Amino acid sequence: MEKLIDKLTAAVSEAFAQAGYDPACGKVTVSNRPDLCEFQCNGAMPAAKAAHKAPIVIAGEVAARLQDSAVFSSAEAVNPGFLNLRLREDYLAAHVEEMRRSERPGVAGNAEERTVVLDYGGPNVAKPLHIGHLRSAIIGESIKRIYRYFGNTVIGDIHLGDWGLQMGLIIAELRERQPDLPYFDDDFTGEYPVEAPFTISELEEIYPTASAKSKTDEVFAKKAHEATCFLQNHKRGYYALWQHIMAVSVADLKRNYENLNVSFDVWKGESDAEAYIPPMLEKLEARGILQESEGARVIPVAEEGDKKEIPPCILVKSDGATLYATTDLATIVQRMEDYHPDKILYLTDKRQSLHFEQVFRAAKKSGIVPESTQLQHIGFGTMNGKDGKPFKTRSGGVMRLETLIADITDYVEKKILENQTLSPEEARQTARIIAVAALKYGDLSNLAAKDYIFDLERFSAFEGNTGPYLLYTIVRIKSILSRYDGDPAELSIAAADSTEAKALQLELAQMPDQLAMAYRDSAPNTVCAYAYELAGAVNKFYHETRILTEPDPVRRQGYVALITFAKRALEECIDLLGFSAPERM
Repeated sequence: MEKLIDKLTAAVSEAFAQAGYDPACGKVTVSNRPDLCEFQCNGAMPAAKAAHKAPIVIAGEVAARLQDSAVFSSAEAVNPGFLNLRLREDYLAAHVEEMRRSERPGVAGNAEERTVVLDYGGPNVAKPLHIGHLRSAIIGESIKRIYRYFGNTVIGDIHLGDWGLQMGLIIAELRERQPDLPYFDDDFTGEYPVEAPFTISELEEIYPTASAKSKTDEVFAKKAHEATCFLQNHKRGYYALWQHIMAVSVADLKRNYENLNVSFDVWKGESDAEAYIPPMLEKLEARGILQESEGARVIPVAEEGDKKEIPPCILVKSDGATLYATTDLATIVQRMEDYHPDKILYLTDKRQSLHFEQVFRAAKKSGIVPESTQLQHIGFGTMNGKDGKPFKTRSGGVMRLETLIADITDYVEKKILENQTLSPEEARQTARIIAVAALKYGDLSNLAAKDYIFDLERFSAFEGNTGPYLLYTIVRIKSILSRYDGDPAELSIAAADSTEAKALQLELAQMPDQLAMAYRDSAPNTVCAYAYELAGAVNKFYHETRILTEPDPVRRQGYVALITFAKRALEECIDLLGFSAPERM
């Protein structure tokens, strides 16, 4: 399916050619003055230089060739040389109907078949998810869906933090609390228990206790480091404990992410990259890529023309320890072997941008990835409270993600019950759906790199630029269609007979352009902006049009076909954002 703007450009380019001018001057854009016209072309300006004519003369000649057009209802030349264009209603309706019949109305042209590894989530095991994990999960899930919508094969990897000192801290603390466990008996040769010796709640208490203790107790800190070393050398009992930690943590993580409509294709972590580190270092050493610097082994990554200092990428410290950069490079090795991706995309806090710049340059310089493979980092800002500081609980602590979702759900449920339109049971179920929409849209409608203010009341409002407003628009259409006596799928979109109907069709026609920009820029906020504009056009049409009570059956059928397609377009947009609409609100 061809984009509407490309069709219009082709028609105007032909008119330029007929008038004796370069057809490249016929580029059409959406009007920046919708009060004057729907589309415009400024090509007479560059054409005037080559032809040595006034732009208005050229615009007039082109406009004359567009009179009686099958595409445009009007083409007007205005000073100093603009072409103001309006579409024929039947032409626009035919294009939108073509979109409606398309399998993916938001995609023009062929799907892009490439393999993308998307690294998002990144929580540490044995810790509860908190609001610091929110943006990576929400933005990553949306980008995954957008990429897949455009035909990409996407492997979403959570990339767990599961192999560092935190594991040693937990094991050391467990040993002090329960020294008689078989995991700490070097002479034990039997099968270890199937059940973990802790619950997720106990595990979440153990880590912060151990972490705090290690800062004041040197003996305990040493034990934690030793436990980490034993684990990373696969000491039998410690490795079995680590497996318990993983099983309990991952089950809890999956439950929490499911509440956010977030899922991952691969549940790998730092531990999976461990086996790739020694051979990777050997190859880099053999090829002379690694250099020694103050006892450490590094890859210099500074390049001529850098506007800021880019320090070397340190892979092995002077004491022989490896770092996050080592693990990240080894993970790239693993991903190249497993998936042969065309692109690897990372979503983390923007403060890690220098780290990823170093890792990406090291990966390219060392040949771990070919030049054809794209490496990209999207750094996001923080979610702040109304005071402009990182969002906290009332007591000043970091809020658990589970608590945040519950608070929003409770707030929305209270609003629904006040309206007395749903039963308590249906209200709770509906509140969960609306809460996720409020939270996700409130985040995704912002540019990822920017900080934003979390405002529960504003995000949960049923009016304005919010997720619940989009849901309310969809539910309103569902209500209309539930009363229609017939099958909307058998109907066709008709030529607009009102300003509101044409405005809605024009907005629907913009869907491929807007989603293409979201895909190109990995920017869910573009989908949000488009969905909001589309919902506005739907509501204006609804308020000004008698849909089911229209006496003319042909008009009525055209209206129903139009709102049916608008509902589908909105549902596809919110699905790309990672949430859905309830049946009633």
